Amino acid sequence: MREIEALRQMRTALAEQEHPDRLAMRAGWRPGGPAPRARRGWRLPVAGLLATATVAAGSAAVLSLTPDEDAGTGAPQPGDVLLVAATNALKARTGKYWHTRRIDGTIYAVGRTAADHYKIEARQGYETWVDPAGRGYPSSDDLPARPWTPEDMRKWRKAGAPSQVQIPSGDGSAPITLFMKPSPAQGRKFSKGWHSGSRFYNLPIARLAQLPTEPKALENALLDLRGDWHAYSKQATEEPLRALRGPERVRALSDVLGDLLARQPAPARVRAAAFRLLAGLPGVRAEGRAADPLGRTGTVVSLPLETTIPLGVFSAPKQLGTYRRQWIIDPGTGTLLAIRDLVARPPHGSRALPPGDDGRPRRLTVATQPDRFHKPGEVAAYEVFEAAGWTDTAPN
Repeated sequence: MREIEALRQMRTALAEQEHPDRLAMRAGWRPGGPAPRARRGWRLPVAGLLATATVAAGSAAVLSLTPDEDAGTGAPQPGDVLLVAATNALKARTGKYWHTRRIDGTIYAVGRTAADHYKIEARQGYETWVDPAGRGYPSSDDLPARPWTPEDMRKWRKAGAPSQVQIPSGDGSAPITLFMKPSPAQGRKFSKGWHSGSRFYNLPIARLAQLPTEPKALENALLDLRGDWHAYSKQATEEPLRALRGPERVRALSDVLGDLLARQPAPARVRAAAFRLLAGLPGVRAEGRAADPLGRTGTVVSLPLETTIPLGVFSAPKQLGTYRRQWIIDPGTGTLLAIRDLVARPPHGSRALPPGDDGRPRRLTVATQPDRFHKPGEVAAYEVFEAAGWTDTAPN
């Protein structure tokens, strides 16, 4: 979720007013009760995102069983879910462009204490068209920020519905001001035309069609991709993915597979192989059903993360909690609805950071964390895919 880090540097946004039921569905929140039950028979083709230079690391796509899966005697296994996904991937229609539209969000805590704080959802939209030759047409949209749940809306209003709020920087520096009104800088920004030469890491997009269509062969090919695969390191180091071991390789490989499935114009047989490869990754598990940030209910597959920081972005750890990454998929269509990071262990302790630009020492503390008041299981950040798939319609 690389673009979310840009939001943490400075954002302007508007708190929209929504009906409490809509807010509750979007956030999966109910006062004193569980998240809403799944709606059967729903269909929507969604699945992923862009193939431009600003590829967001950390996403992975999965697919699911049919709407009748919860009628069985046991919970679905991740291997079963992903193997069904592979079968469904082979049925996808083709087109001239892979078109995607997504929203990235970060949930910020506003306030000095756990008792009086409320959460604000800062959002950024992205839409992209990319063809099999690697020509891409991206756009972005500064979307309004808004309280995350009905209770957050109530607290924000009780605080006087302030036009600006203070949010932690996340890196130990001075707090950032989040403006709750639109600014001239907001609005949709379109590309000035088609961009050529898009790549999937160091692989030209045109070569995606040549990737293997068997899981182990595909894994071997992807392990040759070169990149900075560390969530943090003292200096950027480009190396083949196969240089990694253990959980670090699983994290990087799942990110690469998610990028391939969600953002790239890969052929159906390659996508099917990617799902089968995901099914065999250690640590992947099925976790029942959940609602995505748009209120759509799907099946959850997840794996643990040491950090949600995008690979190759920072030179030092900037999080004090631990997280669980979840992929929410539509059981009816076998498509990716959303990726979200849940707090597993809330921020705790402290950590020294390298000196800032001014040369002064810095230290990461709980007070600097956007999720400092989050409880285990609450959403820290997400990507939600409003639409994705092949189309013959070019951008206007």
